[in-house]
Amino acid sequence: MDEAIDRTLDAVGPRLKRLRLHRDVTLAQLAEETGISTSTLSRLEAGLRRPTLEQLLPLARAHRVTLDELVDAPPTGDPRVNLRPIPSGDGSVILPLTRSPGGIQAYKFILPTGTDDAEPGLRTHEGYDWVYVLNGTLRLVLAEHDLILKPGEAAEFDTRTPHWFGATSAGPVEFLSLIGKQGERAHLRAAPRPGPAE
Repeated sequence: MDEAIDRTLDAVGPRLKRLRLHRDVTLAQLAEETGISTSTLSRLEAGLRRPTLEQLLPLARAHRVTLDELVDAPPTGDPRVNLRPIPSGDGSVILPLTRSPGGIQAYKFILPTGTDDAEPGLRTHEGYDWVYVLNGTLRLVLAEHDLILKPGEAAEFDTRTPHWFGATSAGPVEFLSLIGKQGERAHLRAAPRPGPAE
């Protein structure tokens, strides 16, 4: 057990460094954010010093991750509540909602407030996508079509079509995305099945 704890704590330093570099933050900036001295942060990242809980809490807050993510704690309990969010440098967050490989993959996207004149960087890939807006306003560009989707609205498309998602100046947006392999389609039922004849 002590060996496992040692291995976990030894891995924290490199993880702290990766998180800081991913955020493009200097040691001095992180020291200002956390109240931990630059020299202590440097020693923590180099593995020359073991972190304390008093140091891990402000570091987790600064890097916008949980303590479990910071120390790479093993998952416990129900795996459906242990799916870890994937933060992006632009402030957006992707929450995987499925674990099983293959089949349709479900994600929740949270995009920060955007600008209405944002130049979309269209992209393509193999697959099929279904999008459902939970909150906010989603701008969806599909080839030459520039669409605005409100809460409760949905879209589906072949991802070989050049596409781009973004929030508008109205505020952040949350939406669900189901991504399947090429040719895979969701099974939708528009009306209830007829009952037995009376």
